[in-house]
Amino acid sequence: MRVMHIVSGRLYGGVETLLVTLARRRELCAAMDPEFALCFDGRLREELAAAGVPVHLLGDVRARNPLSVLRARRRMRAVLNALSVDVVVCHLPWTQAILGPAARSAGVPLVFWMHGPMNGRTWLDRWAAMTPPDAAICNSKYTAETLPVIFPGVPSKVIYIPVTYSAQDRSPQSRLDMRREFDTPADATVIVQVSRLESWKGHMVHLEALSHLREVPNWIAWFVGGAQRPAEVAYEAELKSAASALGIADRVRFVGERADVAKILAAADIFCQPNVAPEPFGIAFVEALYSGLPVVTSALGGSLEIVDSTCGILVPPRNPESVAQALGQLISDRDLRSRLGACGPARAKQLTDPTVQMELLRGSLEAFSSRRALGCERRSVGIA
Repeated sequence: MRVMHIVSGRLYGGVETLLVTLARRRELCAAMDPEFALCFDGRLREELAAAGVPVHLLGDVRARNPLSVLRARRRMRAVLNALSVDVVVCHLPWTQAILGPAARSAGVPLVFWMHGPMNGRTWLDRWAAMTPPDAAICNSKYTAETLPVIFPGVPSKVIYIPVTYSAQDRSPQSRLDMRREFDTPADATVIVQVSRLESWKGHMVHLEALSHLREVPNWIAWFVGGAQRPAEVAYEAELKSAASALGIADRVRFVGERADVAKILAAADIFCQPNVAPEPFGIAFVEALYSGLPVVTSALGGSLEIVDSTCGILVPPRNPESVAQALGQLISDRDLRSRLGACGPARAKQLTDPTVQMELLRGSLEAFSSRRALGCERRSVGIA
């Protein structure tokens, strides 16, 4: 089954991590042959190409430029008409709005992969709603609850994202090397957050919580993630200023965007991301669990489907004091850290084992495609 995944390709986050996983681990499901169509060149295109999968560049698109939209749709139709594609998967509302019509006009079954909640009030949601898919995949039960707001009556399936875990060198030397790079003592308790630089990810709450722990000795916090848009550049500057104002700048490291996240997690002790808005799913939480780190996060959205009391601590949202209490407990209690961390890998595999999830994806796409073909056949018979 040839599957064409379509995404903008402009940014790099959880969706792009998923697509790279589908490309790199495609041998786990040989019956599913992935190809990719992107509007923007960049890191995603480079990583997909390095994985050896076909990548079709459609050209830069701006929603405010109708000619760029029409040009991309024309190129997408040409690609689909030249290939025997069994199903098209549009990731995110932007792609559904811009390129969903191209799949429709090419007569290929169209699936929308829902990576976040939709309320139908934004212009992008309303535009995407103009091209209903044949079916939808939702990345969590939380996001699935909002699907009917945009696409009422569309059949759907909740499929947790396959997350690949690569065993890291956990030798004392490897851990020491990473800590030296980030100017961190070998014996410090390291708290890490890995996320896009977006305010709803809770960086500011995290910093405020850390300020309550100023008198607690021997901890360092690493913030992993780089600015990808102008607003994120300003936000990063705001965070660095806040760290200074809170008196913890000497214990906080902003390390930027990194491609070696697994190595960083292997050198840390606690993962903390206190979201102020719901996480649709949370690949970073899963990666932390695979790495054996206890997770501290807000009791919101998709996080509730990943983190439980066996592997982490859930705290009320927008509550730095509760975050500080959880972090303080984990810093002081090594046994608790070890106990929660030890349960993480099994929990992560239970939810996101790539072999299981990719087979589930294949079966769902085949079922959606067959349902569409059957519907077309019935309509043809009716017309005859």
